[in-house]
Amino acid sequence: MFWYNEDIKRLKNDIEKLDYNPKLVFYGSSTFTLWNELTSIYSEYNPINLGFGGSTLAACTWFFDDIFKDIKNIESIVIYAGDNDLGDGRHPEEVLLFLENLLAKIEDKFGEIKCSVISIKPSIARKNLQGSIHFTNSKIKELLSKKQNHFYINIYDLLLDENGNPNHKYFEEDGLHFNNLGYQLVFRTLKLNSEIFPAKLVQEI
Repeated sequence: MFWYNEDIKRLKNDIEKLDYNPKLVFYGSSTFTLWNELTSIYSEYNPINLGFGGSTLAACTWFFDDIFKDIKNIESIVIYAGDNDLGDGRHPEEVLLFLENLLAKIEDKFGEIKCSVISIKPSIARKNLQGSIHFTNSKIKELLSKKQNHFYINIYDLLLDENGNPNHKYFEEDGLHFNNLGYQLVFRTLKLNSEIFPAKLVQEI
């Protein structure tokens, strides 16, 4: 996984430069990396965006110990990854195993904090994998239902058109990454699941 080395160095540098202790972590693939407003939107939770482009759940698990070495006392982590694993030919059962391992690492380091997983999106570019994506999401939801501090965030159904196909209006021209409308949908969905976030550090007046 040497091709991730530059991204991992960037993340570790970002962590080193922090002038606060993060309470909310976004961890995963380019869905987070390309969400430029992410940390400003959730600023009241002292967030950090640890997305790295092209990452798989396998990579997120593999690099977890290294990336999170100097992060302490977070209260919540939101994960998005898995579609790149399926795109690389991994089976749903493998994706689930990677997620189980990642959740175990998180609990081992931080205890029973809030762990949320956003469902794998049904993208136009990977329409041929839609069945596998749907099945993987169902297994992820089943896994997360076993613990009260684990949350499944379903965006899959919201991204389908009336015919059950990925809706073009939410994607960039590449058919894979979200456009602004796509990110607005993710934001609204997360807002409806406020229990996934830590207590606000900046109280509303």
